[in-house]
Amino acid sequence: MADKILLEIVTPNKLLMHEEVEEVVCPGIEGELGILPGHTPLLTTLTIGELRYKKNNVYCSLAISCGYAEITGHRVVILAEIAEKAEEIDLVRAEEAKKRAEEILAKGPEEADFEKAKESLQKALNRLQIAGKRPPS
Repeated sequence: MADKILLEIVTPNKLLMHEEVEEVVCPGIEGELGILPGHTPLLTTLTIGELRYKKNNVYCSLAISCGYAEITGHRVVILAEIAEKAEEIDLVRAEEAKKRAEEILAKGPEEADFEKAKESLQKALNRLQIAGKRPPS
């Protein structure tokens, strides 16, 4: 197991992943964080973005929306508000969320839900970008 990392991804609804992988790249609040086996222990905050992992020399992507990463040498635990594998993202819902957020933002910063709409737009754009990285069928 010295050349592998146990990756666990947990959301409020389920355990999404529990697999051994070769590498993990997380969207940290100060930029991407690359994790290889033997990484120094670390607890960090994650932001909206793409989480990538390498398994059997193939990279896979997930859309995540905020959370935490706990890294302990040969284990990475991701606690995320939302985490979706590329192939599980509902494109119609993501497009609708993008459109709703853009409509609110078009009304200007005095709109009550302006900040929430900015975050919703960021999440929708992230989901659409990750959905474009679906593995071939």
